[in-house]
Amino acid sequence: MTSATTGSTVLRPDLVRRLAQRVVGTSRHSAVTTAPFTGEPLAELPQSGADDVAEAFRRARAAQRDWAARPPRERVAPFLRFHDLVLRRQAEILDIVQLETGKARQHAFDEIYDCAMTALYYARHAPRLLQRTRTAGAMPLATRAYVNRQPKGVVSVITPWNYPLSLPVADAVPALLAGNAVVAKPDTQTALSALWAIDLLVEAGLPEELWVPVLGEPAQVGDPLVDNADYVAFTGSSASGAAVAARAASRLIGCSAELGGKNPMIVCADADLDWTVRGALRACFSNAGQLCVSMERLYVHDSVHDAFAEKFAAAVRAMRLGTGLDYSADMGSLTYRRQLDRVSEHVDEARAKGATVLAGGRARPDIGPLFYEPTVLTGVDASMALCADETFGPVVSLYRFGDENEAVERANDTAFGLNASVWTRDAARGRRIAERIKAGTVNINEGFAATWASYGGPIGGMKHSGLGRRHGAEGLLCYTEAQTIASQHHISLSGMPGADGETVATLFTFAARAMRRLGIR
Repeated sequence: MTSATTGSTVLRPDLVRRLAQRVVGTSRHSAVTTAPFTGEPLAELPQSGADDVAEAFRRARAAQRDWAARPPRERVAPFLRFHDLVLRRQAEILDIVQLETGKARQHAFDEIYDCAMTALYYARHAPRLLQRTRTAGAMPLATRAYVNRQPKGVVSVITPWNYPLSLPVADAVPALLAGNAVVAKPDTQTALSALWAIDLLVEAGLPEELWVPVLGEPAQVGDPLVDNADYVAFTGSSASGAAVAARAASRLIGCSAELGGKNPMIVCADADLDWTVRGALRACFSNAGQLCVSMERLYVHDSVHDAFAEKFAAAVRAMRLGTGLDYSADMGSLTYRRQLDRVSEHVDEARAKGATVLAGGRARPDIGPLFYEPTVLTGVDASMALCADETFGPVVSLYRFGDENEAVERANDTAFGLNASVWTRDAARGRRIAERIKAGTVNINEGFAATWASYGGPIGGMKHSGLGRRHGAEGLLCYTEAQTIASQHHISLSGMPGADGETVATLFTFAARAMRRLGIR
């Protein structure tokens, strides 16, 4: 594995100051972030306390009243301009994302594209999805009923460090277009990316105080973010998601959560191995594997296992690692020391218990303090943490399977159900397998991008991988309250004047039978 050149780890001080000023933080505490590429200081950011969170919600509620009063078609203009600005200024935000996360530039660009396309999709579709919809009334012709959509109010958007631009935008944009305000809590290490998005959307025309950021550790601001909200959108670990969902439930407010995954990839006997190897590199090692929908378990048919393993390991060994603020590297760094420690522990334990490393398997401090080689192992079994626990790093394990039923059974043998991938030349067969897998998204001949970038389709997890959905109609309507309004005309539902109860019952029985015969309702 070769390394690319090192880029500067300096951000413009005026840019950092302007973005930091958006944080609601009156405490004297601040946090210094570091560049994963080098370990050098990157930015000093204010930290928020419980009172700051309450103040952020106060501001957001005041701004939300006027915003909710605007028709949906009047809300879309800032988001269309935002789409254009993100693409126009991508060089600046690409640098920020790389310097905060340590990811390769090609993986940072995934966030730029996703950010722009999320805004475009919802700006195009929100007015239609939010419009009043007619529904069947109690009595044909006599009852006119429709469903109205009201915004929840103020939504808490809590996002992690691994996709610091994409994930806040994915939740905040539909929440805002639905008429809500947002109080956002990005991870402090990667907060500049989210703050840049907020700043840019305000420049594009979003009213101030509709998207208000706070920063801080969960112990200080986690509970207030749930306790003050009307809805919570959370992305993170399964354990943290369960705690957030429980606290939200105690207040009888809604919650959506995208959580962890141990995602399976099935390589069928008829797969195009060269195509599959290229796809697997992206599926397994985007953002150094720090991706909830990344593939960690590769099930390969007996008849092609050895050929695939040889090709895949060779391709992995040829990957370029680097710190350049350009497109020269195939994979970047891990973001946190704790992730490097977890990756090292999983690989070292598996190797000690008899697993074989086909490629990678070691840290690379010669490139940067948090680099770890993309790694492929075989011989992993249930005694090893790598087999079932989410690694969240650039490590995958290969397993053999004999037939389709075995592949599906092993793919489903997990507490998680976020994403999966099937590789075959027969698309019908791929769909047949996909529909048997218990995961919120399944890609055929792709790892994760095909479903993620199909913005009209909902994405999310089954089992311990979460609840609720992003994208599509579900990803917008979850931020609204459905309200049914019905008006009655000509015929009273309490019966004719002077009619006794038995007569009313007889008439309604006759009406119900007539509607059944006539195919009404």
